[in-house]
Amino acid sequence: MAEVLPYKPKPGEIPTNPGVYRFRDAEGRVLYVGKAKNLRQRLSNYFAPLRTLHERTRRMVTTAASVEWTVVATDVDSLQLEYMWIKEFDPPFNVRYKDDKSYPFLAVTLGDEAPRVLVTRNRKIPRARYFGPYPKVWAVHETIDLMIKAFPIRTCSDSSYKRAMATGRPCFPGQIGKCGGPCSMRVTIAEHRAIVDDFVAFMAGGDERFTKELTKRMLAASAAMDYESAAKYRDQLASIEAVLGKSALVLPADEDADLFGIAEDELAAAVQHFVIRGGRVRGVRATMIEKEIDISGAELVDQILQRAYGEGVDVPRRLLVPALPDDAAELEQWLRERRGRKVELAVAQRGQRAELMRTATLNAQQALIRHKTRRTSDYVARTQALTDLQEALDLDAAPLRIECFDISHLSGTNVVASMVVFEDGLPRTDQYRSFNIAETTDDTDSMYQVLMRRLAHLDRPEDDEPASVIDAATGEASAVTAEGEVITAKRKPRFAYRPQLLLVDGGKPQVEAAARALRDAGRTEIALCGIAKRLEEIWLPGEDYPVILPRTSEALYLLQRLRDEAHRFAIVHQRKRRKRDITTVLAEVPGLGASRIKALLKHFGSVTALRGASAEEIQEVPGIGPALATGIHSHLSSR
Repeated sequence: MAEVLPYKPKPGEIPTNPGVYRFRDAEGRVLYVGKAKNLRQRLSNYFAPLRTLHERTRRMVTTAASVEWTVVATDVDSLQLEYMWIKEFDPPFNVRYKDDKSYPFLAVTLGDEAPRVLVTRNRKIPRARYFGPYPKVWAVHETIDLMIKAFPIRTCSDSSYKRAMATGRPCFPGQIGKCGGPCSMRVTIAEHRAIVDDFVAFMAGGDERFTKELTKRMLAASAAMDYESAAKYRDQLASIEAVLGKSALVLPADEDADLFGIAEDELAAAVQHFVIRGGRVRGVRATMIEKEIDISGAELVDQILQRAYGEGVDVPRRLLVPALPDDAAELEQWLRERRGRKVELAVAQRGQRAELMRTATLNAQQALIRHKTRRTSDYVARTQALTDLQEALDLDAAPLRIECFDISHLSGTNVVASMVVFEDGLPRTDQYRSFNIAETTDDTDSMYQVLMRRLAHLDRPEDDEPASVIDAATGEASAVTAEGEVITAKRKPRFAYRPQLLLVDGGKPQVEAAARALRDAGRTEIALCGIAKRLEEIWLPGEDYPVILPRTSEALYLLQRLRDEAHRFAIVHQRKRRKRDITTVLAEVPGLGASRIKALLKHFGSVTALRGASAEEIQEVPGIGPALATGIHSHLSSR
């Protein structure tokens, strides 16, 4: 591979002005669009020696055949031009967005003569105003039922409206009190439009002025002994308060903001966009982003905000993000032009905002996990993953049984290894294994030891199998062999099954150690590869360069799932082992039984805290007297 790209601009040719650049392929297709405050400084990063580039960035620049740039007057202009070009060219190497289509919206068709309110997943109704999305369809209908009692607007279909207006007979929803449009023959078009404006104003901000106004009207009607009107205002007030009660007050009542929680890995990111109006969460928009080239968290925020506030989208006064992009000032100005008033871009650092950011981030993390799980659990996706894996690794057949190994330790101590099994792309938790490793020099030595122990059991009959079996959910085991291997009383014959592919968590060193184990065990017919977490690259034994799977590859998602599951399972076993070790040590203290050991561990929270506690601090635990506390402290200090 050449170290210098043939289309690299000459030194000094690239200006130092702000601007926007485009990479094109040989056919002229735009591959990537980016902006820069200093074009020369930014583009020089792409033309560094290829071996120093991020793997996916290297793939983009080697796919490209040319680069061009456009100089602009200000950084804000570069932001605007980048946004326009990404919308126009849809470059394949820019981040890709997938909006969650499963959530329904409440929409008000403001472009109609008599606007109606409806439940929809269609975000392209002309001049419609959207609220939500809502987690369930029934939640939208419940909101509409409550709101039309306070703001009686049209709910009937367009055909019913036209028929009613042509015949002069109320529409059917109007006859049963479910439609408050002009077709109900109770209000004029102008009066209805005013009610619609109040409806939209309330939904946009939960404006409590409506509550105060209705309360005032109700009291005035009651004082005038107009009890029928007072009852109507009372019912409207109850409906508004019911809507407000559906969402908790998470920020001050006058706060209008959008908050973005983000969870990401090397290939994808999940975004949870909380829409907060009047201090209450009015909706949550979920988005999945597929990343093609290396992009940092701050740069991702930049791209997300550009995407979220395109044409025709309301911009609130404050945007809360996990990190500020480098061009935060320019973004604020760009957003201010869209809103027409000041917009503040801030990081949620403390108080209610930080708590809400943690909630949004947790939701994003769960969405990212669900996204990956769905891809590996779907039958078509699983089949495609195994086929892609067969082609990428040049295997004779699809690897129906894959075993993944991971090494875990605590600062070089308590070294354990895990083995997880996927058959036909699905986890077989009953066949997971975990290994204790007594002595090792590094991770590669541990990997060699574990694989030698695992390969020794291939094709052995059930009676001879000394395999270690741990429950995948609890990590519990019933016994430990002299070699330090965890076993159960009921032995599983599955440990004798031969895998078609071994996957190790790590890069070239770990793969070479595993390959050495295969050779020494005489099992070179088993395929082997490793997945390196930093770049999500696939390493094969004896190769100097990794295999790079496309970001959309089902095979890559399958390997990631295997690696993550092996890591999780190793951590579970290590924690159980550490807890068992300290429990065994504490059981040696005279007068210390199971209930007191449990109380000690619950009080201090960790073994490290218990070891570092003084006798006086140990004595604070209920049921631990001075003599026993001194005995515990002396026993732990001597070990």
